[in-house]
Amino acid sequence: MVSEKKEKIILGIDPGTTIMGFGLIKVVNKKMSFIQLNELILKKYDNHYLRLKHIFERTIELIDKYSPDEIAIEAPFFGKNVQSMLKLGRAQGVAMAAGLSREISITEYSPKKIKMAITGNGNASKEQVARMLQSLLSIKELPKNLDSTDGLAAAVCHFYNSNIVISGNKYSDWSSFVKKNPKRLK
Repeated sequence: MVSEKKEKIILGIDPGTTIMGFGLIKVVNKKMSFIQLNELILKKYDNHYLRLKHIFERTIELIDKYSPDEIAIEAPFFGKNVQSMLKLGRAQGVAMAAGLSREISITEYSPKKIKMAITGNGNASKEQVARMLQSLLSIKELPKNLDSTDGLAAAVCHFYNSNIVISGNKYSDWSSFVKKNPKRLK
């Protein structure tokens, strides 16, 4: 019996309106390896809508170049500034729309859950997360801004969380869920 080689690519995104961080990992036979991390600098654009356009276009470019099987995205944290939250939510929505336009499954993780998955501490600093990723994935040099390591952390968090579910139900669409769960409908 020949064992089936399972391989997938996970794109992690840390959405932002001034910097969008992203990282990619490859998973082969339940072992992850580093592909890339980088960031999209958006500060140079004065127009918020132009920033959203660049987020969408760059996410599409990443998808077309690396063909990720799954996308993990950091959920916005709840802050007191409603305008900042709104802008961050739009940035996240645009990145999600890019993935959905290419029919890639998307999973959202809270910042606390990502930090917990990487460091074991949900209150870890960005620097602690970055150093742990550097160690886990043998990254030679960390970037100046840590938004890209936050994106990479989302991908690694997804890898860890997808390995937890050993025998769960996966549904390709809503109708397959309904067919397999008739008693859950009211």
